[in-house]
Amino acid sequence: MNGPEIHVEFAPELGLFLPQGRRRGATKVVTDGVSTLGHVIESLGVPLTEVGALVVDGREVPVSHVPGPGETMEVRPVTRPQRVPGAPLRFLLDVHLGTLARRLRLLGVDAAYESTDIGDPALAARSAAERRVMLSRDRGLLRRRELWAGAFVYSTRPDDQLRDVLDRFAPELRPWTRCTACNGLLKEAAKDDVVDQLEGGTRRSYDVFAQCEECGRAYWKGAHHDQLETIVVRALEEFGR
Repeated sequence: MNGPEIHVEFAPELGLFLPQGRRRGATKVVTDGVSTLGHVIESLGVPLTEVGALVVDGREVPVSHVPGPGETMEVRPVTRPQRVPGAPLRFLLDVHLGTLARRLRLLGVDAAYESTDIGDPALAARSAAERRVMLSRDRGLLRRRELWAGAFVYSTRPDDQLRDVLDRFAPELRPWTRCTACNGLLKEAAKDDVVDQLEGGTRRSYDVFAQCEECGRAYWKGAHHDQLETIVVRALEEFGR
């Protein structure tokens, strides 16, 4: 690039996407004079899914703004809770976020999940077709123009991933209403309806069951219930609204 010289300052929250030398204060960027501010930001490594307000010399501008010589840009992070207009809030998670998908479903959040790698174009197309927020740690995927909406998952730890998504999007929590295996809705079920899925000890010890309306999987308060209850209680205490 050999066009206008501008200065860009990124919020600290966006630093992980940037080279070390651009993480503090305003740094010089030479543009081509025709690219939009959104293109410049992405060329520096920051997905636009993570960008909130763009302020140029004190005034807010859209991502389509074409920077002029000498302008100073302030790139802010998304405002939390982030609102996603135009569709019910629901998510799509890529192959690397299976544990997060199951925990969101445990809390009653609509979270579709691809258990195999179907490729970025197919994921972006599904996000658009079903109007789902794409959750991923793949920056390239989040830069695809076909996405309905997207968000970078900042941590590799499931506990932190869940807290981040709940804090960022503030979804309605309805624990124990979704199948953690397929995302379908659960309904009450009689023991006779699910008896073919139960081992002898379970048939003798439990009488209260639920069943997925989509895949038919049976649920009951088994050996892992206390661990799941801890996840639910913690989420409701911190994010229940």
